[in-house]
Amino acid sequence: MFSKRLDRIQPSATLAMTAKAAELRVQGVDVLNFSVGEPDFNTPPNIIHAAKNAMDQGLTKYTPGSGITELKAAICRKLKRDNNLNYTTDNIIVSSGGKHALYNACQVLFERGHEVIIFSPYWVSFPDFISVTGAKPIFVNTVSDKQYEPDFNDLLSKINPNTKGIIINSPSNPTGGVWSDAAIKQTLEIALKNDLWIFSDECYEQLVYDMDFKSIATFTSKKDKILTFQSCSKTYSMTGWRIGYTAGDSTIIKAMSKLQGQSTSCPNSIAQYAAVEALIGKQKIVSEMVEIFKNRRELIIKGLNAIDNIVCNKPKGAFYAFPNISYFLNKTYNGTIIKSAHDLSMLLLKEKFIATVSGDSFGSPSNIRFSYATSEDIINKMLERLKAVLSLIK
Repeated sequence: MFSKRLDRIQPSATLAMTAKAAELRVQGVDVLNFSVGEPDFNTPPNIIHAAKNAMDQGLTKYTPGSGITELKAAICRKLKRDNNLNYTTDNIIVSSGGKHALYNACQVLFERGHEVIIFSPYWVSFPDFISVTGAKPIFVNTVSDKQYEPDFNDLLSKINPNTKGIIINSPSNPTGGVWSDAAIKQTLEIALKNDLWIFSDECYEQLVYDMDFKSIATFTSKKDKILTFQSCSKTYSMTGWRIGYTAGDSTIIKAMSKLQGQSTSCPNSIAQYAAVEALIGKQKIVSEMVEIFKNRRELIIKGLNAIDNIVCNKPKGAFYAFPNISYFLNKTYNGTIIKSAHDLSMLLLKEKFIATVSGDSFGSPSNIRFSYATSEDIINKMLERLKAVLSLIK
């Protein structure tokens, strides 16, 4: 009945768990939602005001398919200011979120017979973006105690003439890991030597702690095959506004624009004008949010590691904790065997109303993901419930 390409796509595990949590809340259940990957702050007032002003001015019509010139110029200004990247508006496309941008790039560059490198653990959508093009995702191992940097022996062993691209996500979803300069340079050297397309998913680039973030494209003068993906979603708490963007070679940007023009016509007009204000308006709110996330990180990582048989590395970015829960696998809770991270994740939801996302969804069956984009009170409440239920697993 349906096209075969649909079989290549798996439902989003993060959205599925968020939906289950929402259903329970409608029923009056006190669910602690650690599954959703979005800031719990409202969009800053100046950005909301810019959107209202756009509506008042009647800026509610179709825009150019690849985004308004004002926003492209603001993106160029932002990339120079924050990332030391020099681009013109011809190098920019605005899409309906970072997810849409990544999907478009995969559609333009990959097809059947190609292979694309993904580092595991990986964001749930990466394999599906690749698979739906007909290409094959190839998973490369990482080193958990080194911020999930690549296992370079594994990387080298998996590159062959069919390899066409490599996706890097630092800071990472789901791990929060941020690669060192040395790891980025080594990965770039390998990718450029093999003439690979390099995707740098930098949607968490402002959410970095204890260090300065560096865009991957700043590490080399050979930028023709590097695409930088960023978004307003996480930085400005604009997840529902759906504004993401790509910076890269103008030829590729033009091809992505051609595809986008036949799929979405254009990004949301009102959100685009709001994004202009987000990118070039007051930035103080960003540093304030980062400081709050940093404090929450300290709280949840310390709390998780204080629970018997939980091990959780300290991430340097994003807002995710990714503890190893392998000790609890193949043990029992009230006579029921916990066979997988998924089983444990569902147990936490059923018994203690804690919504998480199983590491199985990220190619990491020994972990579960907690999003600490929530208040310290809720984090403390979750840690108490988690400790209580894990103590009963024997």
